[in-house]
Amino acid sequence: MYSNVPNLIIGFHGCDRSTYENVLYKHERLRASHNSYDWLGNGIYFWENSLDRAEEWAISYCKRYNKKNPDKKQKEPAVIGAVISLGHCLDLTDYGSTSILQTGYKILKLELSLIGKTLPVNRNMNGSKDLLLRELDCAVIERIHQYNRDNDERAYDSVRGVFIEGNPVYKDSGIMEKTHTQLCIINPNCIKGYFAPLPPDQTWKIV
Repeated sequence: MYSNVPNLIIGFHGCDRSTYENVLYKHERLRASHNSYDWLGNGIYFWENSLDRAEEWAISYCKRYNKKNPDKKQKEPAVIGAVISLGHCLDLTDYGSTSILQTGYKILKLELSLIGKTLPVNRNMNGSKDLLLRELDCAVIERIHQYNRDNDERAYDSVRGVFIEGNPVYKDSGIMEKTHTQLCIINPNCIKGYFAPLPPDQTWKIV
């Protein structure tokens, strides 16, 4: 009953300069991610209200690409802003979503066991303590979407989650430096428009 999020929110998508120009100047749409390790399942990803985090991700992504592909055209980091309506949202910040995830997990586990397959696993990479490859979570969320399709249930337009990530912001802190709210947009009509983020005018207060 309370899964519809009525207000508009701002999201930021880290990317390279080519994608930035294609979306803002040529009016192309951002493409959905379909990786098996996507944190919130398949869709178009945004950092909610976090320009800085999107910029950091874009810089890191371009550095990795350029290092891996020194003979190709080098990528430049960029960030696209978006005005978003979450619509019918699987909001993982809501306590009620726990039972939905647990049901999706049980269905997935049973189905895989019947065909002799094991569950996918969430994993870290490059020595990180964070689980950056979320294959289990992605599979569970995708199974929930499939259940809705198979049973003519209302499809989710988006998925929203908060992730505790990174190192403590200071010694013995329970707050981590990369904690963020992430959005996965499934229904592209949730995205009402794209924009180029502006730097603040230092002569005025931020509103």
